[in-house]
Amino acid sequence: MYRFSYSETFKKKIDKLLLKDERLKKKIKKALQILAQDPFYPSFKTHKLNTRHFGVKQSSWVTGDVRIVWDFDKENSSIILLLDIGKHSGAKKVYT
Repeated sequence: MYRFSYSETFKKKIDKLLLKDERLKKKIKKALQILAQDPFYPSFKTHKLNTRHFGVKQSSWVTGDVRIVWDFDKENSSIILLLDIGKHSGAKKVYT
């Protein structure tokens, strides 16, 4: 099982997302539980991508338009660094 470390970007965005939509809150909570068990769980469609602020990192699916951007800690591979969360499309997307 993996542990999480949270970037300031992730903390700010997750707080905003959780306030807006109760269904999304449940989906994010479930996604994080599964991510802690298996970051490459098939339904996450985890893949590498180039992000605006963090460079090439991993992205995992939460909903049709919400993604979690993360990477393994370089010093401790049992820690997942949660870097960003946000939309897959639109002006505020997490991808470049």
